Amino acid sequence: MSGRNVRGTPPGGLRAEIASSGPAGAPHDSSETETAQPPTGQAVLDAAGIEKAYRRGVWPTRHQIPVLHGVDLTLAPGEVVGIVGENGSGKSTLMKILVGALAADAGTVTRMGRMGYCPQDPVVYERLTCDEHFELFGRAYGLSPEAERRSRREIYTALGFERYAGTRADRLSGGTLAKLNLGLALLADPDVLLLDEPYAGFDFDTYLKFWDLVAQRRQSGRSVVIISHFVTDQERFDRIVELRDGRAVPR
Repeated sequence: MSGRNVRGTPPGGLRAEIASSGPAGAPHDSSETETAQPPTGQAVLDAAGIEKAYRRGVWPTRHQIPVLHGVDLTLAPGEVVGIVGENGSGKSTLMKILVGALAADAGTVTRMGRMGYCPQDPVVYERLTCDEHFELFGRAYGLSPEAERRSRREIYTALGFERYAGTRADRLSGGTLAKLNLGLALLADPDVLLLDEPYAGFDFDTYLKFWDLVAQRRQSGRSVVIISHFVTDQERFDRIVELRDGRAVPR
């Protein structure tokens, strides 16, 4: 089976691991705490003092490049938060730490409830159709066949790409591939949805459909974190956080 951006993850990808094994599904670390269901009114995601640096070069000139310097981020139930920043500010690094795909050098992450992850680069199998992706991810999430099919139909309708249900991933346009990428993150109806540049490649109609989905999730008490290079519709967010000099600064 040929894959696109699979990066050695098992069938269903890291996102399926995150959603299927309880609240996070990522490898456990002493600095991470996970709880099955969020108590009413309690933060669904809490990151404190997150630090991360990357090693560059070869010995003896090998050195570290710091990216995150004590980032704090708390997410309340039903909250929509945007994370912005310049290229290289550490947005995607922070997202990977929040979902457990990358270990922080220091700090703690506490996750409550089930999480869904939409990476910036779609994680798909080129030879599988959209329907087959949903079936595969549904099994990885632990959904019943009936629940998976019901959620799949709702996602097709909400994002408007049901006519591509039988189309292989390697034959999808960039915009439709982005819809599939988002749909896989939505499939298990997570309590927290973490999206890295989710609407890149969307046309304006799909962009509006995306925000309808976000509004519905907010009304149902689900939380959403969206990473974007720039924010044009600030009123759609409850708040926006900027990564600046390795720290999270309210904007």
